[in-house]
Amino acid sequence: MSNITTVYFIRHAESDFNVLDDRSRPLTIKGTADCSLVTDFLQSKKIDVIYSSPYRRSVDTISGFAESIVLPIHTIEDFRECKRALLDDWQPYAEMQWADFSYKRSNDESLAEVQERNVAALNEVLRQHVNRNIVIGTHGLALSTIINYYDNSFVFNDFKDMVFINPWVVKMTFNHFECVAIEKINLFL
Repeated sequence: MSNITTVYFIRHAESDFNVLDDRSRPLTIKGTADCSLVTDFLQSKKIDVIYSSPYRRSVDTISGFAESIVLPIHTIEDFRECKRALLDDWQPYAEMQWADFSYKRSNDESLAEVQERNVAALNEVLRQHVNRNIVIGTHGLALSTIINYYDNSFVFNDFKDMVFINPWVVKMTFNHFECVAIEKINLFL
């Protein structure tokens, strides 16, 4: 018997960086409008369960879809974004982190730490929902570390290419805990 589980990771829509608090940062007007792309994309996917990072922008990106199919959004703290201070010039720091997954400043998280907690949370979701179609609301860096875990050819340049694609979808197919396919979907194309 096949044990195929499909996970649609939804990287949140455009968020308002005028709000510095990572947890409560809302979507911009454009981001809110772009959530309809997510709802339209997911409508035909026969979703069984919906999870999200507890951060407002992730929940808000998938809430219209959840309401349309009358399913609750279950938040999981470990799906949150990487803990790090906002930087005006983020790229050099991000490059250092991608070059060395253990690299971090004193109050930040390393990419290894982000990857470990996100993959552990994903494995628990996979354990609970075999043969289901799952949505997980997430973040760009967190999602990138998940992709990298299953495909180590996904590196800094791939992360940099998707940084400004909000929302962004990654479909992963699993046989038990083994990722057998990864599809990156740009809803704007």
